[in-house]
Amino acid sequence: MPEPHPVILITGASSGIGEATARVFATQRYQVILAARRLDRLETLANEIRGLGGLALPVAADLSELAQIDHLVRTSLAEVGHIDVLFNNAGFGRLNWLENLDPIEDIEKQLGVNLLGVLQTTRAVLPHMITRRRGHIINMASMAGFVGTPTYTIYSASKFAVRGFTEALRREVGVYGIRVSGIYPGGVETEFSQHIGYRRKTGVITARRLRLSAEDVARTVLDLVRQPRRTVIIPAPMRLVAWFNFLFPGVVDWLVERRFTRPERGL
Repeated sequence: MPEPHPVILITGASSGIGEATARVFATQRYQVILAARRLDRLETLANEIRGLGGLALPVAADLSELAQIDHLVRTSLAEVGHIDVLFNNAGFGRLNWLENLDPIEDIEKQLGVNLLGVLQTTRAVLPHMITRRRGHIINMASMAGFVGTPTYTIYSASKFAVRGFTEALRREVGVYGIRVSGIYPGGVETEFSQHIGYRRKTGVITARRLRLSAEDVARTVLDLVRQPRRTVIIPAPMRLVAWFNFLFPGVVDWLVERRFTRPERGL
């Protein structure tokens, strides 16, 4: 009897990193469950994958709604029977000075998707993985989960929290043979920048040589499934940034205030 296809559930699969990850895993004989709000995009991607001989199941889900998360997991298990990898990728950023952020649209909704969506999707999938005594949960975080910078207050709060959640969960479920990993990329060229809601006066952006493509991150996810690790920071030079921030926070405070905060605020 042939081995069943391994299954990966990808949230935020309608664009960017999620879309690229779906394509990469489909080429590796994975059945991909595509979850996002935009069903039309999911169906287009699913048809593309099927046209290339792959297996794909699109499921519309708003991860800020608990009922839709439960529906996503129930539908996935009913249709394909098991979930080997959960890639918690859905998220968005709304950047601005904290006092300018809308309390609902920019704060509550951002935390709802970036943090609560990760927690609740994992909670829904976990009993299945515990029963099977295997699985891999991969949480998409960000360098903003290691280094907090101005205008990123809420986004960083969500990603710092995801980092803590990832560490605690790893220590909870490792006894069941379940792997838990966190990915912390620097700048990635996706739709993220189109929805942040803030234009920088200084024009400061991540240096081109340090920017990643969605495909770069997707390949990292595949490598992580093949060789599980607790934490992956990409690209490699960003590890030095994280360590420098940890060891010399006062220096970083001074540099950021001088080079970014004061010019941006017009002080």
